[in-house]
Formats: sequence, structure tokens, C-alpha cells
Amino acid sequence: MLKQKNSNIFRAFHSRNYTLFFFGQLISQIGTWMQRTGISWIVYTMTHSTFMLGVTVFAAQFPSFIFSIIGGIFSDRFNRHKILLFTQSASMVQAMLLAFLVLTHHYAIWQILTLSVVLGIINAFDTTARQPLVNDLIDNKAELPNALALNSSMVNLAMLAGPAFSGIVLVKFGAGICFLLNGLSFVAVLISLLIIKLPPTVKTTTPKNIKSDLSEGFKYLTKTASIGMPILMLAIVSLLITPYNTLLPVFAKVIFHGNAATFGYMNGFIGFGAFCGALYLASLRQGTNIKKILIINTIIFGCCLALFSHMALFYPAMLFLCIGGFGLMSQTTICNTIVQMETVPAMRGRVLSYLVMAITGMVPLGSLIIGGISQKIGAPNTLLCQGILAVFIALIFSRLLKRTHGNQRVPIPDERLPEQTYE
Repeated sequence: MLKQKNSNIFRAFHSRNYTLFFFGQLISQIGTWMQRTGISWIVYTMTHSTFMLGVTVFAAQFPSFIFSIIGGIFSDRFNRHKILLFTQSASMVQAMLLAFLVLTHHYAIWQILTLSVVLGIINAFDTTARQPLVNDLIDNKAELPNALALNSSMVNLAMLAGPAFSGIVLVKFGAGICFLLNGLSFVAVLISLLIIKLPPTVKTTTPKNIKSDLSEGFKYLTKTASIGMPILMLAIVSLLITPYNTLLPVFAKVIFHGNAATFGYMNGFIGFGAFCGALYLASLRQGTNIKKILIINTIIFGCCLALFSHMALFYPAMLFLCIGGFGLMSQTTICNTIVQMETVPAMRGRVLSYLVMAITGMVPLGSLIIGGISQKIGAPNTLLCQGILAVFIALIFSRLLKRTHGNQRVPIPDERLPEQTYE
């Protein structure tokens, strides 16, 4: 019985290309989370400002919001595999420059923010190519929902391991080593991308200008409510709720009287909960009502966030963070699944760019808002309000989502649709 269950959860690994891509990305993502944790800690240590934490997140993610729609057009027009080789190489260079500045002690806040902006621009093209590439790596398209859920489990496993590891590295060696290790981690994903073999294809679509591509993608999204409504919910949650983690350094240092390791452990508990949630989604069978799961998990997250906000005891607080991580991760994964399975291949890159915009545009704006509010009412009260608001958002969208072609279930892809081709 156990063997059958494991086969069900990891069935996407039947595809060789996806397996190579998965493990290369896992190593790279661990390094990425080490760098994110290191940047947050070093900025808060230098400034002791929750607002500056918000500015840091804004600098890292808002450029992705600005350029992601262009990245989506590139993803639909050009070879996604080659785009990823370029963006991953550029990300490695960015990490190495950051490590050099910190290790040589010639860094200032503006330099860290500038390099964060550079990475945000790179990610605009990286994410919009990487997400739809998963579709191309899967041999059996019926296994795509499982592959997307496993991708989320990989990201959340990295979110578990990366911050926990970075907490130790920060205490013993400093932030520079965190950034250096992140730079080295890109070697794994570059090797996996070079080993992957995709069949050569020829692009058959008629070239269009960027304005036409933009207009076509937006019209498609607005006319397809089953895709647009989940993205709208994701955008609102990303603006008002997801930036709660901007305030975690305050809880680590002020509420729990800890250090960088404490901050890393907190992120690790969130990552563990999100990892378990991703594995749960990977185990779902076709026909499962994923919109219902989305609503329930959002309510779970809101309740846990509210309970965590005024919990002074560390380990009970970590329990709420862990369960909250389980609830929140379904937002991106379920929305990504719906978009990838219901969008026609020729539009996939552009529609996914709107999904990316819903996160990378709203989270940095929300971080500025949350950072500013917390300066007035304090971090605990801010998180309490966010938790209550998350429950209200879930209740409102529980009705709106039901109107989009009934109850959305784990979809079965239409393999008759023509796949994207490249020049």
C-alpha cells in the first residue's frame, strides 16, 4: 500500500528531463533562500528598520512585476531552454558580485538594493520561461499537475533547508559566505539544463509586434474567468497577506530575543509546513476539487497567522508558523496548476506572466504597506490584522470561484492542443 502511494506522489519522475531539472533546481533554490535570508538579516542589522525590510523586498521583486509581461512574450516567442541558460548564468554572476562586496567589506545599503533590482529584472525573464518549460519536460501530459505540485514541494523544501542552513552560516561565517554558496549552487542547475534533451522543433506562428502580443494576452485572460479569478485572488493575497514574512526579522530579534539562527529556523518551520502542503497537493487524484482546497487552506493560514502574531512562546509560535506555511503554499501552486492546464500552449507564457505579476508586483508593494503600518501599530498587531483579513478574503472568493465554470477540479490536459514550437 505504501509503495503504491509513493508511486502516485512521485509519478512525474518518470520523465527523465523533468527529473534532471527538478534536482538541479532544488540545489539552486536552497542557495537562493540562503541569499534571501542573508539579505534580510544584513539589512535589518544595519538599519533596524521594518520599513527598510519592505524596501528590500520591493527592490528585489517589483522589477519582476515591470518586466514579467515582456518576459512572457519572450517565453512564447523564443526557446525557453536557452532563455533559462542565460538567466541562470546571469543570476550566478549577480550572487558572486554580492558575495564579493560583502566579503571585502565594501558594501552599503544602496549597493545591496541595486543588485536586488538587477536580480528582479533577471527573474522576470527566468520565471516566465521556467514555469511553462515544466510542461515541455513532461512526457505524459496527464502527469503535469503532479509535476507542478512537486515543483512547489521542491521550492518549499529549499525554503526549509535554505534559511535553516543560512542561519548557521550567518552566525559562524557571515552573510558573504551565504551569497558565495548561492552563486556556486547555480552550477547544479546549469549542468542539468545542459544535459536535458528537448526535441528540435520549428516555430510556425506568425510573428507579431509586442503591442499585439500584450493586447492578445490580456484579452484572453479577461475573457477566461476560470483563469482570471484565481489570479485575482492570488494578487489580493500577495498584496495584503503574503508580505507578513517581511516582519519576521522583528519577531526573531525583538519578540523572541534571538539572532540570525533564530530567523533562519523560523523560515525553516514555514518551509516545512509548505513542503508538507505541496506533497499533499501532489498526492491529489484527478477529480479533486482544488478550488475548495484553496479556500480552506487560506482560512487555515489566516487563523494561524492571527494566533502566531501574539504568541510569546517560541515553540508554540513555530507550530502556528508551520501550519500556516501549509495553508499559504496552496495559493501559488493551485493557481499555477489551473493556468498551465487550462491555457492554450500558444498563450501560456503570457498568461503565466500575469500570474508572476500577481506575485512580484503585489508582494513588494504590500511589503512597503506592511512595513509602514507596522511602524505605527507594531509588528504583532499588523500580523493579527493580516490573519483576520485572510479569512475574509477566503470567504468572499469562495462564492466568486464557484461561478467560474462550477467547481474547478484537478484537470486533465487536452493533448490535442498544439504544443509550442521554437525557431
